[in-house]
Amino acid sequence: MATSNDTITQALQDGYVNGSDILLLIGTKAIGHCTTHTLNLNTETKDRAVKPAASKPKTKALFKDKGVTGLSYDLSADGMVFIDEEEFGWSDLVEAWHAAEPVTAVCKERGAKGKIYLQGACVITNASLTSPAQDDATFSISLENTGAPEKINEAAAS
Repeated sequence: MATSNDTITQALQDGYVNGSDILLLIGTKAIGHCTTHTLNLNTETKDRAVKPAASKPKTKALFKDKGVTGLSYDLSADGMVFIDEEEFGWSDLVEAWHAAEPVTAVCKERGAKGKIYLQGACVITNASLTSPAQDDATFSISLENTGAPEKINEAAAS
């Protein structure tokens, strides 16, 4: 029987990573019954416009230089509400949100030895519950970093 790490290795050999093998954890618990999660790496920039040298055409001034002034990341996830949830579910989310303290977010490959590709303190910026008639109840979470990540590994999950 193939282990989840064997599955990841096979996926990498095939050239594609299966999204089900990439997890988002809050603390030590994966988002329960997660249907999707997204990691955004953001760059804040500053435009710099200078007058071109007298010998250069004035159209050169139409192009601006950019400088990096800040880096941040944000995460979001969607999950299905499950009554006997053993992972990080809706009730855990409400408790963490109500505590009004940063949580540790971890993005990693599935398995005990799965590579961590991002870990850091985040603030829960949104928690929502959707309960449509005659359909499954779902929840969503949005997080933004507070400070630099504790771990970032560009080679994992690629």
